Amino acid sequence: MNTQLRARTMQQPTLARLPPLTSLRAFVATARHLSFIRAADELHVTSAAIGQQIRQLEDHLGHALFLRNRGQLQLTDAGQALMPGLTEAFDTVLETMARLAGNTDAAPIRISVAPSFASKWLVPRLAALRDSVPDLEVLLDASTRLADVAGEDTDCVIRYGQGAYPGLVASRLFSEAVLPVCSPDFAERHGLYRGPDALLGVPLLHEDGPERDASCPDWKNWLRSAGASTRIGDSGIRVNQSSLVLDAALAGQGIGLGKLRLAEADLASGRLVSPFGAPQAVEFSYFFATSPHKSGLRRVELFRDWLEAEAAAVQAILPQSPSASVPALAAE
Repeated sequence: MNTQLRARTMQQPTLARLPPLTSLRAFVATARHLSFIRAADELHVTSAAIGQQIRQLEDHLGHALFLRNRGQLQLTDAGQALMPGLTEAFDTVLETMARLAGNTDAAPIRISVAPSFASKWLVPRLAALRDSVPDLEVLLDASTRLADVAGEDTDCVIRYGQGAYPGLVASRLFSEAVLPVCSPDFAERHGLYRGPDALLGVPLLHEDGPERDASCPDWKNWLRSAGASTRIGDSGIRVNQSSLVLDAALAGQGIGLGKLRLAEADLASGRLVSPFGAPQAVEFSYFFATSPHKSGLRRVELFRDWLEAEAAAVQAILPQSPSASVPALAAE
């Protein structure tokens, strides 16, 4: 064997010549987060240890894997080439370990969900989930923070968005719309069944915060889209969650633009009414998402199957109130 061929052969990777597993793991976590600190949090080590492991891997490969640009980490060409294969490899390892762990089916499913969806939609249905899957224990994390589904603390998420969840397996549950909602007494007291013109001087409820998407109309935009000539100001009560709009309306504090999917139970029972107007669709929808290596876990499959069945029922049965105009949305 000539010298050049021997050198090339020695450079071919083998199990004996692989870089340390800790450095490969540190690279995958850092590349996913583009942050030493967040990678360190995921792996339960210090950011200094992550940096040392990355340098060790770069020395082994003879390539820089990250660049700093104005304080932000970016993958180099070598890092971008390395990322897909290593991510897939670690996903395969995690999936295999999950299958081999005999107690994974008995473990509770850990679900991250936005607070309003949790309180108004999911929690009222937990009894139905328990009846359908009696052995499934549920741990809910009601938060708007970005959950790390690849980590140990979250199995799956339910999110309100446009469905762009890179690296996750996502399925659309149903869309959303907004419509005016208030208590029946409030509607009667302010003569709101006469139409939008009755809004003048009436306390309005406004949603501001992380659960409101850009396509969700405020009162001025809703009235304009509805063809109403009513002119209103921006005064009123402002809250930072969709559920608080409904809670304030239930308490007779004003009339708000409520999310139809979250308000359906209160509308169906008559606790809330929609005195005028029709639902206006928004661009965001609700999605279920999980990581590829967790999508095959039995507890995740059981919850996803139940959730999708519940979502299908929601699309077929929309709230109607005999004392209010709540037009049904078109079937999806």
